[in-house]
Amino acid sequence: MSQFFTLHPTHPEARLIKRAAEIVRGGGVIAYPTDSCYALGCHIGDKTAMERIRKIRDVDERHHFTLVCRDLSEIGTFAKVNNAQYRLLKAHTPGSYTFILQATRELPRRIAHPKRATIGVRVPEHVAALALLTEINEPLLSSTLMLPNEVEPLNDADEIRRKLNHQVDLILDGGACGVMPTTVIDLSGDEPILVRQGKGDSTVFGF
Repeated sequence: MSQFFTLHPTHPEARLIKRAAEIVRGGGVIAYPTDSCYALGCHIGDKTAMERIRKIRDVDERHHFTLVCRDLSEIGTFAKVNNAQYRLLKAHTPGSYTFILQATRELPRRIAHPKRATIGVRVPEHVAALALLTEINEPLLSSTLMLPNEVEPLNDADEIRRKLNHQVDLILDGGACGVMPTTVIDLSGDEPILVRQGKGDSTVFGF
């Protein structure tokens, strides 16, 4: 049975955030709120937890996971960022964007795209997510909380508990946070490519 923590909307309780970080470090899979929609997350180095997320989502090894980071310095550890890319990232993070970049050698190979060696990265603008990332002190390996055959991500923590009560270790209830996933911009090539239009405004990139 999943643990269930209800967080204060603007000042998430430190003891709950600390316990959530312990669950992640211990190999747990969590459902947590972001500035776009709820996501599934686990420790970046935990292969078993990663496979559990794949099973919940019913996706294969071609599925693009995202590294949810607390700031640009964490992104630079796991993704290659040149000067032009850095300026774009700095202008649009935190926010509801996922950027696809070439992975560095620091990223476990199983996480990168198997053919392109890329990784999606983002910095959320959500107080609970950022508090958790700060407590963990490293990125969360994440995927949108979209269940098989559903057309929208889950947005209600009680509904998440009903549907995933025995599949995740913790649900962080941060209230409703939307049902529109991030806008995905591929920066791994010579020119930015719009991969998915989501919550983030893509017109700022010229699309």
